[in-house]
Amino acid sequence: MGIHIGSADDEDEVVSTINTTPLVDVMLVLLIIFLITIPVAIRTVPVELPKERNQPRITKPENITLSVTRAGDVFWNEQQVGNSDLLLEKFTAIAQQDPQPEVHIRGDGDAAYEHVGRVVLASQRAGIAKLGFITEPPPRQ
Repeated sequence: MGIHIGSADDEDEVVSTINTTPLVDVMLVLLIIFLITIPVAIRTVPVELPKERNQPRITKPENITLSVTRAGDVFWNEQQVGNSDLLLEKFTAIAQQDPQPEVHIRGDGDAAYEHVGRVVLASQRAGIAKLGFITEPPPRQ
């Protein structure tokens, strides 16, 4: 509300009109912001997102499954391997086959990474080309 001071009548008149200039300025700024941002929010780049697929792996008889327990014990197709040197010897024999079989590692979720890392290191030293990890899929809701 504004007051007009110093009128010709020497009486102060109360001006009861609202100054709308700041309101119009704010509304114009908001209108410009909406006009700029709405096309950006509506337009999207068409991409085809990958679908979740859980295909069971077909385990061929020539594939090798290694299991690493929580304690660090390594099992080669359900037979325990004594030490790292014996594991490296087995990997070296497998690496010379043509075609090389796939090596699948099943690591216990509570096992230290060091135990699984030793198996991966031994396979790299032997020259194994196909190495994979077997995991459980996330639970469906």
